[in-house]
Amino acid sequence: MTALTRRRFLEAVGLAGGAGAMFHTMGALGLVPEADATPFVPPREGDLAAGRRGRRVLVLGAGIAGLATAYELGKAGYDCVVLEAGERAGGRVWTVRGGDRARDLDGHVQTANFAEGRYFNAGAARIAQSMITLDYCRELGIAIEPFAGQNANAHLYDEKVSDRPTTMRAVKADVFGHLSELLAKATDRGALDGELTGDDKERLLGFLEHFGDIGGEDDGFAYRGGSRRGYSVLPGAGTEEGKVLGPPEALSRVFSRGLDRVFDFELDFEYAMMMFQVVGGTDRIPSALASAVGARRIRYGCEVRSIRNREDGVEVDYREPGGAVRVERGDYCVAALPPHVLARLDHNLGPAVTAALATPVANPVGKLGLEYGRRWWEQDLRLYGGITRTDLDIHQIWFPSSGLHSDGGVVVGYYNIDSLTEPYDRMAPDDRLRRALDQGARIYGDVYRRDVRSSFSVAWSRVPHIGGGWVTWPSEDSPEYRLLTRPAGRVHFAGDWLSHWISWQDGAFLSARKAVTEIHRRVAAG
Repeated sequence: MTALTRRRFLEAVGLAGGAGAMFHTMGALGLVPEADATPFVPPREGDLAAGRRGRRVLVLGAGIAGLATAYELGKAGYDCVVLEAGERAGGRVWTVRGGDRARDLDGHVQTANFAEGRYFNAGAARIAQSMITLDYCRELGIAIEPFAGQNANAHLYDEKVSDRPTTMRAVKADVFGHLSELLAKATDRGALDGELTGDDKERLLGFLEHFGDIGGEDDGFAYRGGSRRGYSVLPGAGTEEGKVLGPPEALSRVFSRGLDRVFDFELDFEYAMMMFQVVGGTDRIPSALASAVGARRIRYGCEVRSIRNREDGVEVDYREPGGAVRVERGDYCVAALPPHVLARLDHNLGPAVTAALATPVANPVGKLGLEYGRRWWEQDLRLYGGITRTDLDIHQIWFPSSGLHSDGGVVVGYYNIDSLTEPYDRMAPDDRLRRALDQGARIYGDVYRRDVRSSFSVAWSRVPHIGGGWVTWPSEDSPEYRLLTRPAGRVHFAGDWLSHWISWQDGAFLSARKAVTEIHRRVAAG
């Protein structure tokens, strides 16, 4: 008999469960620095005894969580039925294309007139490289490309500081320079002698000289700006050495800016580069999931009215597109609707569940897609992708990361949340457009208003059957949150709102995997 060495054991795990399972096993054995304590193992046909196959699962909602649930359970032969109140799959993963038409809760109707091949991601748009969303893109054959969330040529506009925008590169250069000057002076004067050895001080001063582009000791460690801030005249050939962009901003002026808008997307784990986007629009993810689940298993225009636990299963009442009320029965249910939508349904899951579902608050979120006939941001400003940030209520302007050097493109004219959305949510689409163009023109001038060929705006709080962007919990360690992470009888809950990646597709996928694992274990246990 061959001895079972650690290497042979890991090889066996890899053959049975794939590289992911082997990686997590190595983590458990202390062979990698970090491991997921509960790795996901997709259910398979052979996991269940013959008499336990074909269990019927009702999935409420064809967003990412609902579709992923049906997709993964389908691998083990579960009979899934997905009930979706809207006319499309994806939920808050919504890519608007030419010809798309939508009516909001206020009766405003918009028809997108984007040119062929152009689109606007009204919802989810970016993916961090740490997220399992990329794993599903690989598995489903969905092409991805870089998303330029950060760009040194993008702008920061602080209305309270200046009526002129400044580039991200200039702001960062000034922050690094002023901080380095202050720290170098403090170090040289002995303020850190209790923390640093003599050699440490020399190393730190040497580092700060380069990091902040400051002068040496003979120059008093002064920060005087430099080419890191950019050029007003670019260097050229021969004797054309260029002209460095003006003197640095004063220390007080730099720190009066909204510097959190500069550094949060660079330092926060989920936003740090590299980031990615789906080639051709994020809706290709739910579209691929829906195809894998199968068209016959997804019923659109079916608005859920009630959920009932029964002694031997679950029962869901829903209204069909024609108005008829139907009843669907299954062995289990995965409720993957937004919590504020679920809270309004009739059910027998108990008052504690109702109270818990009503606890998270839906955030108002707004987005505007602006189609231009000329890519002026590339041609005039050498700005290829990236996000401009401002304290105006448009909040952010996104320049496209794809279609470079094409004739035109779609810019995200605003992406705002919470109180910043209030003026826009109350407006008709044409009024939103006018307000956004006026504000964008304060940053980029009249070019921002010219050659706008079409637009499409979304106020997520006014979208039927969704009623808001992502949710905010008072605490993700609260009794209400914890209650909904457990099944209520035969009803399981899923969605990004039950994860620590709220507002990300990754959170929806992770939550779906949790529900799938729990149901599969229950069925396997009999």
